[in-house]
Amino acid sequence: MVASEHRSLRRAAETLNVRQSTLSRRLRELESALGAQLFERTNGGTRLTITGREFLASIRKILGETEGAVRRLQARSRGESGRLSIGIYASLSTGNLFATLVEHHRQHPAVEIHTVDGSHDQLQCALSDNSVDLAIMTVSRSGWDDRMLPLWSERVIAAVHTDHPLPTSCSPSCKAMSVISPGAV
Repeated sequence: MVASEHRSLRRAAETLNVRQSTLSRRLRELESALGAQLFERTNGGTRLTITGREFLASIRKILGETEGAVRRLQARSRGESGRLSIGIYASLSTGNLFATLVEHHRQHPAVEIHTVDGSHDQLQCALSDNSVDLAIMTVSRSGWDDRMLPLWSERVIAAVHTDHPLPTSCSPSCKAMSVISPGAV
């Protein structure tokens, strides 16, 4: 490409920081391998033949597509694009899960998120056969300790009216339950 831009092998060689004889030899080797003359060489300089222009246009297109493919591959490998399949054993409307997914979409809009509901066993099978990328569950299962990360913890609060019989009839462990008086609601 540089040789076609400079129309001089000497200037192209200087730009590429190689000897003119090396560049000239490489171009002849390329032409020989392709079975076509790409450059017209004269005392006034070097210019592409019609075949050379067509070949160069094709090469530029291929290089552009290759660079685009590499950029897309790198973005996908960094998790910035593609599809993320999440197995869920919890409600999306409760806790931090919905807010977390919304924030992820805000930061990575090129990532399509697909959710799959299932039981613990279904989601563990889905993880094993790679039909989901990750699973979010409410409790851990034995045997998966090395592959899990606690995301957050939430307190569960039970509230009953002061007139309700449950606080007086339950066991001592249940006595920690909140009791709401009629005026507090």
